[in-house]
Amino acid sequence: MFSRLLSSLILLAAAVSPLAHGEEVVVYSARNEQLIKPVFDAYTRATGVTIRFITDKEGPLMQRLKAEGPNTPADLLLTVDAGNLWQAAEEGLLAPVNSPILQSNVPASLRDPGNRWFGLSVRARTIVYNTDRVRASDLSTYEDLADPKWKGRLCLRTSKKVYNQSLVAMLIAEHGEAKTERIVRGWVANLATDPFADDTKMMEAVAAGQCDVGIGNTYYYGRLMEKKPNLPLALFWPNQQGSGVHVNISGAGVTRYAKNRAGAIRLLEWLSSPDAQNLFADVNLEYPVNPQVKPAPAVAAWGEFKRNPINVAKAGELQAAAVKLMDRAGYK
Repeated sequence: MFSRLLSSLILLAAAVSPLAHGEEVVVYSARNEQLIKPVFDAYTRATGVTIRFITDKEGPLMQRLKAEGPNTPADLLLTVDAGNLWQAAEEGLLAPVNSPILQSNVPASLRDPGNRWFGLSVRARTIVYNTDRVRASDLSTYEDLADPKWKGRLCLRTSKKVYNQSLVAMLIAEHGEAKTERIVRGWVANLATDPFADDTKMMEAVAAGQCDVGIGNTYYYGRLMEKKPNLPLALFWPNQQGSGVHVNISGAGVTRYAKNRAGAIRLLEWLSSPDAQNLFADVNLEYPVNPQVKPAPAVAAWGEFKRNPINVAKAGELQAAAVKLMDRAGYK
């Protein structure tokens, strides 16, 4: 992955344009500096545009945007999960962008139908299992993890995390609330222990045999296996005979009061381009959103899978219903 990243950086550096020197784009980012700085540095080398950014959790960043109003210096909001982007758009923090480039580079299911935000990388939330205790043939769907045969064998991350809220929201979109509540109640009944604070701790519990299966984002698996390649863990792609694997995005939108709206759009378009997509996705072991770009070899090695085609905006639209449902089901 590193060689591919280095090659991309060199190619982009070779394309330096002096035209935009002196221009600045300000980004509020809920992604860590270590994940975005290499990408922003590449853009600066390629265009001469300076990117000034601050990083924080998505909640404080959105509160800051609200408080600053028309005085905000932010041109672009970058964050994870379609639920967060949907919320930012609904609260009037983002402005629509009519860009044929973005509409061409970002599949319709991975961007706001109102063009207020656009996916930049894809993360799959799938099943992870202990290879010493479970066979792949034992697994099938998210829904099947509610079956009593998994009683005392399931680990989950807390329901407080937006990733699980989005997963349940998408199940509501597919099955309706009544059936989804039965599924979530089944998950809760099958838990081996209390939900975990993050995906890594959950996967470590699966590997240690505290439980046999769990649900997590693929890049957590990739990071963990880079450090501990001998763990008895594997990914399973569920729902391949039905709706497909639940996917979500990291993405961005131009802020409502952007001072450099044109510059923010150019940066957003560049981030979705083949030149930048492998940089953006590789750094975090995610999947490129642009279908013209292949995933990094380490990510491709996990195998191909069918994705759920429902627009990820549903994760935001149904998020409140998902939170209430998880609370009713006793999912903490």
